[in-house]
Amino acid sequence: MIEYVISGGPVMIPIGLASVVALAVFLERLWSLRRARVLPHALLMEVMEQLRQGRHDDALVRCRSADVAVARVLEQALICRDKPRERVRERLEEIGRREAAELERYIPVLGTIASISPLLGLLGTVGGMILTFQIIQEQGLGNVGNLAGGISQALVTTFAGLSVGIPAVVGNRYLLAKVDALLLDLEEASLGALDLLYGEQREEP
Repeated sequence: MIEYVISGGPVMIPIGLASVVALAVFLERLWSLRRARVLPHALLMEVMEQLRQGRHDDALVRCRSADVAVARVLEQALICRDKPRERVRERLEEIGRREAAELERYIPVLGTIASISPLLGLLGTVGGMILTFQIIQEQGLGNVGNLAGGISQALVTTFAGLSVGIPAVVGNRYLLAKVDALLLDLEEASLGALDLLYGEQREEP
């Protein structure tokens, strides 16, 4: 395996580093984007029930006790509940954008690796072909063994670049889809909280 990596030449070093970074980012985001860390069902149901009962202070305390995205969004709705609904909604959208940026953290790194890994493989391919033609120029076509080194380098780097780039593309798409699903659920939770908060005010007159 080590000989296989060495045969790819110096370009294998950045490709190897890119693979390690891509794996680390994917596993970290996979752990951070679990529903229990973003939108725990039990917490959401508890806060919504408190809102239905009009226990706004209890709901606010419960949201402040949980360091998760949905709690931070609902906390803002409760803090601003005395303001007009449209202003509260704008505030929730602002908080939602901030939470979206937090959820998408590091994912662009994965997308960048997915883009540059095949290019690094192509760079190694070009380097291997240059080496092959240099050998042909210096020694002719008689020694096939010397030619094999350059061709091997060209093929190994291409294979390595694609082996890193393809999983990185898949991982990037998967994480972005997961973020979109979580953001949709956060939006539904915030709209549900607004309906509970301002539905009571509409009924009072």
